[in-house]
Amino acid sequence: MGKITQLLSHPSELRAVVQLMYFRQPLHATSKRSDTLQRCYYLLNQTSRSFATVIKELHPEIKDVVTLFYLVLRALDTVEDDMTLDPSIKVPLLRGFVDKLNEKDWTFNGSGPDEKDRIVLVEFDQILIEYHKLKPEYQDIIKDITKKMGNGMADYILDDNFNLNGVETIADFDLYCHYVAGLVGEGLTKLMVLAKFSDNSLAEDGFYRSNSMGLFLQKTNIIRDYHEDLEDGRSFWPKEVWSKYTDSLPSFHKDTSAESQFQGLSCLNELVLSSLGHAKDVLEYLSLVKDPSSFNFCAIPQVMAIATLATVYNNPKVFHSVVKIRKGTTCDLILRSRTLPGVILIFRQYIREINHKSNVKDPNYLKIGIKCGEIEQFIELMYPSVAYPQGVTKAQHPITKIVADRAKIDNDIQRVINDETFSTYALFGGLLLVLVGALTITFG
Repeated sequence: MGKITQLLSHPSELRAVVQLMYFRQPLHATSKRSDTLQRCYYLLNQTSRSFATVIKELHPEIKDVVTLFYLVLRALDTVEDDMTLDPSIKVPLLRGFVDKLNEKDWTFNGSGPDEKDRIVLVEFDQILIEYHKLKPEYQDIIKDITKKMGNGMADYILDDNFNLNGVETIADFDLYCHYVAGLVGEGLTKLMVLAKFSDNSLAEDGFYRSNSMGLFLQKTNIIRDYHEDLEDGRSFWPKEVWSKYTDSLPSFHKDTSAESQFQGLSCLNELVLSSLGHAKDVLEYLSLVKDPSSFNFCAIPQVMAIATLATVYNNPKVFHSVVKIRKGTTCDLILRSRTLPGVILIFRQYIREINHKSNVKDPNYLKIGIKCGEIEQFIELMYPSVAYPQGVTKAQHPITKIVADRAKIDNDIQRVINDETFSTYALFGGLLLVLVGALTITFG
């Protein structure tokens, strides 16, 4: 009942839920799958909390590739997360995991019985069967990222200081996020560029913007998960930041005094500032993704991240619970993020919300205001909010041409969105007429 009441109190979100469930049009139909590939998609559904739906709607050229890429990295992550595995087993397995991709029927049944995603290791032979059917170029990309990530994970397990004290410096924070998320962005970029779904420049910048995509997501998740990680006895907030505000990171949860809460919010907001530092790279990256289904896949997590940042910003609830955006808001964001203009409007909305929530007493107040201004200025370059007078030529910026070149793609998708929205409102209009008719008969 709570969710229904919540939707009824937010009519636009109710409309979004109905449109997403009944009228949203997938860009590509589901193709026939072999038994083993079908099993891989079952594993995807079992282990992906958020990506399964958008992965299954990708272009047929890379849909299976991304599914297998995800499952290989999920298997790797399951090994890394399993606290029942002794490091003497775990570290060699992580470093050598890339070699398992050369085998045909390798499986691993040594995970702890309560490890939630152990099924991907138990049935890894199903993944291998389909992996070896991929084009060699796609296989090589998956191998490359698996090797880098496996070695990075092993390095952290052997880092006694990290295991005892968590993340120390901001540079360590960025490096950790690179290994767990930035590398995923690099791999996906390589796949999309190879398939000619993204501009080649995304693979020619040292994967700087790809890394920013991953860091924006991972930093946001780490900020949000303060309380959950605290309960699990771990921490990823960098000491270089939190030590400015407290001698003990758990104090933000334990000490409910006004001073402690203020210091906690100041620390949280500084981390939000760090995450916002990647926002311009994210928007530029998305502008260079040409295939609409790949754009959806990349854009949805990013708009969820900016919405989450706005929700956790200056929010003391972060220290005592996991703060999440509403389900109806999630549906609305999924629908609105299918075009670049749609994504830009979402980012502008939440950047302004963050700016509005700022506290003038916050030590980072000016820096956050400047960062929000920089992002809005970049958005203004992409899509000016004020039309220039006739005869006046605005200064050209590379992003201006990029936006102009992709306008047809966005316009075509917007027409589909308009049709869906019309059908949704038509349904509500029909239901309203039926209700009015019923009331007229009853009381007339």
